[in-house]
Amino acid sequence: MLARIYQPAKTATQSGRANAQDWLLEFEPETARSIDPLMGWTSSTDMKGQLRLKFATREEAVAYAERHGIAFQVFEPQPPKRTIKAYADNFKFTRKGLWTH
Repeated sequence: MLARIYQPAKTATQSGRANAQDWLLEFEPETARSIDPLMGWTSSTDMKGQLRLKFATREEAVAYAERHGIAFQVFEPQPPKRTIKAYADNFKFTRKGLWTH
């Protein structure tokens, strides 16, 4: 029963970081998922795979796991890569790539 504690990355459809500030505690799957022969859906008998706990800080999540005797692994968030671009770069003479218009 190993748990992951991590801060999720923001989704591609959102521009802010509103839902990506919390820390999550999720359990690793204990059994492999099986395929239903009739419909082809995947299912699992592992009920802990449905459990996601949210915490405001990493320390709260670690304290919860230690208090309840849950083995855990903490994944630190990776800083986002920022590339500074200007609209004028689309019209540079040394632009890499083909013009499509």
